[in-house]
Parts: sequence; structure tokens; C-alpha cells
Amino acid sequence: MQVKIQNVYQVTQNMGRALDFYRGLLGMTVKFQDGTKWAQLDAGGARFALSSPEEAGAAAASNTVIVFEVDDLVAMRKQLEVAGAPILATRDMGSHGSTITSRDPDGNVIQFFARAPK
Repeated sequence: MQVKIQNVYQVTQNMGRALDFYRGLLGMTVKFQDGTKWAQLDAGGARFALSSPEEAGAAAASNTVIVFEVDDLVAMRKQLEVAGAPILATRDMGSHGSTITSRDPDGNVIQFFARAPK
């Protein structure tokens, strides 16, 4: 049996605000939207979505951290600061890369990862 990630989604209390955040901060484009219930975005060829609490059902109470890979962590930090997103932590993992941990407007923890230069 082959297993692959079909979709990753965050639950949002305010679809418009969340869409503005992810489109504005990361430049994601909306591939599909069902009003304020669900929005599917393109995250570099991967599927990332936003869900209303009603659409997520029992999953709305889960804790998930989504890690977005970026090319430039310094630029990403500046974008987060401009967007008013809090910087919760940074981590240098040496030759593996570095991360920044933040929160989206709904308080969901998100991380940004950049590979170490070769």
C-alpha cells in the first residue's frame, strides 16, 4: 500500500482574514473555495486548505503544526513582522537548516523552514 499526504488544513474562525494572511504572506493562490466553509490553496504544488470549524467537525479541536519550506528565512521573518504575526521561536539546526515558529490570525502554530546553504 502506498501512502501520501492528500491534504493538510487549518481550521479558521474567519475565512477572509485567513485567506488574506496566507495569500498575502506566502503568495498562495486559491484553487477552490466554498464560501466561508472551505478554501483550497496551492502551496508550491502541495494541497493546503482552510476550513471552517463546522466543516472540520471533530478535527477542529486537534493540534497540527504545518511547516512551510521557504528559500529565504530572513525575508520570511520580515514578512511575518510586517503582517503582525508573532515570532514564537527560532531554531538553527546547523547543516540541516533553520526554522521560525509563528502563529496565523486564528492562533494556529505555523513554522517556516529553510535549508542550510550548501
